[in-house]
Amino acid sequence: MDIQNDAVVTIAYTLKDDDGNVIDSSEGHGDFAYLHGHENIVPGLEEALAGKSAGDSVSASVVPEKAYGPRNEELVFSVARSRMPDDVDLEIGMEFRAQAQDGQEMIVSVAGIEDDSVTLDGNHPLAGRTLNFDVDVKDVRAATPEEIDHGHVHGPGGHHHHE
Repeated sequence: MDIQNDAVVTIAYTLKDDDGNVIDSSEGHGDFAYLHGHENIVPGLEEALAGKSAGDSVSASVVPEKAYGPRNEELVFSVARSRMPDDVDLEIGMEFRAQAQDGQEMIVSVAGIEDDSVTLDGNHPLAGRTLNFDVDVKDVRAATPEEIDHGHVHGPGGHHHHE
């Protein structure tokens, strides 16, 4: 079966930056299963995998616009240190949930710490970066109606529902 919308695809992958540094890998964590065509992975990788089948290997360089988008400097802002939790020792890179001006919840990371202010960054950590994937397609199968309805994989390598 070829990779197409509503297929469950199982892959092993390594993700590197433009300097060849490994950002993420499935090695040691088990293969990764996703539902193709349901925005479970970045669009550029999904496009590169379309039409492939089990046993294929794919190398794809995904530009920011087809991954996590370009960096938006408007998402970098400072807040008074007093607005941060008192019971947390702040460190660069820590992540917090915050409420944006439009009321939407967003994840922000600590980008800088001063005596009286903290710089927060609402960009995805990989925003603005080209992502270089090496992928081995391990398995491709038709998704179940329930997986399609839920928009994600159930069972091994995917999401499990607990009742």
